[in-house]
Amino acid sequence: MRVYLDFLGCRLNAAENETLAREFAGAGWDVVSDPVAATVIVLNTCAVTGQAARKSRQRLRALHRLNPAARLAAVGCWATGQAEAAAQLPGVAWVIGNVDKAQTVAQITGVVADPAPWEPGRWGHTRAFLGVQDGCDHACTYCITRILRGPARSRPLPQVVADVQTLVAQGAQEVVLTGVSLGAYGHDLAESVTLADLVATLLQETDLPRLRLSSVEPWDVDAALLRQWEQPRLCRQLHLPLQSGADSVLRRMGRRITTADFAALAAQARAIAPDIALTTDLIAGFPGETESDFAATLDFVEALAFARLHVFPYSSRAGTAAARLPGALPKAVRVARAAQLRALGARLQAAYQQRFVGRILPVLWERQDAEGRWRGLTDNYLEVRTHHAADLYNRITPTRLACDEEGLVGAEFATNFTN
Repeated sequence: MRVYLDFLGCRLNAAENETLAREFAGAGWDVVSDPVAATVIVLNTCAVTGQAARKSRQRLRALHRLNPAARLAAVGCWATGQAEAAAQLPGVAWVIGNVDKAQTVAQITGVVADPAPWEPGRWGHTRAFLGVQDGCDHACTYCITRILRGPARSRPLPQVVADVQTLVAQGAQEVVLTGVSLGAYGHDLAESVTLADLVATLLQETDLPRLRLSSVEPWDVDAALLRQWEQPRLCRQLHLPLQSGADSVLRRMGRRITTADFAALAAQARAIAPDIALTTDLIAGFPGETESDFAATLDFVEALAFARLHVFPYSSRAGTAAARLPGALPKAVRVARAAQLRALGARLQAAYQQRFVGRILPVLWERQDAEGRWRGLTDNYLEVRTHHAADLYNRITPTRLACDEEGLVGAEFATNFTN
């Protein structure tokens, strides 16, 4: 039997798909890269926005059109919230919500087996995405994910350490820790541990070359976590969701921080790691957002000089408190404001990249594109490309950066690779 795996949405979904691929392989199935070759297609769905929900539905339809003979499994967030609608789509044989997602492979194959070993790139990424936490206890008024994923739950620290040690033994150069509310790691465990404890333990007890964190809510970042960036093996990237640069909007969103607190946190992070890439999420056109609120957001984002922005026009989600708020803005206004933020983000990203032109940074090379160029990431999340005769796959090389009209280019390399 042959299975094709696809996903939409967050890095946690990416991590879950890597686990699913290894579990299918362990059950004796072939994991294929072409949906047309599959007998079963699994889509890990997303519902964080209305657009994500529509894309989940549309993607299932498109996969069925590509391969009408394959049986489809809709799993994850959209399948949780819209199980009946998912079941009625053509070709869908399984609808598996988040509560039962861990049993996906057993439900489809009827086999419970140990997962196959992780191999760089085989299951989707050169970097290994590792889910260490799921669910959320926060009450942001716009968020449907908290409802669909349930309360915060953490994997025991010794289990995570063992997983990372195994990944290192299997060739991983970088592990990305993921979770719905990663900063809340450990709050639900009997032993008193935090995300800072997890990071410190992984850096001490494994030989992993690079450890990266996915999104961390700003109120979960304390001095102990910030001190971990004194360690060069912790990638210099901190993704702090802001959502708005206007305090009045943050209050209506139920965000547990002010712009002043956020700016102070950014300054503390940069004091420890001056070159750290601070990246963020923003919602444009939240109910009641005035022109002055939006102007304040533009000014605040520019002042903080983020390295990258992830921007979403506000999307009302049934069941959330924000869906009942007055002051809903027309779609055209939300889309236009999102476009302005994206334009600002592109300018800020280019300015951040320019700071590193001429400098030597470590690049983990992940893939070759259609033109034969290697593409990889620095530890501070800069994408670099280069033509090189050597096989750079899954190698970290000190690389001098240059820039052309497309972005950053690897211009010179150290003669010795790290692995």
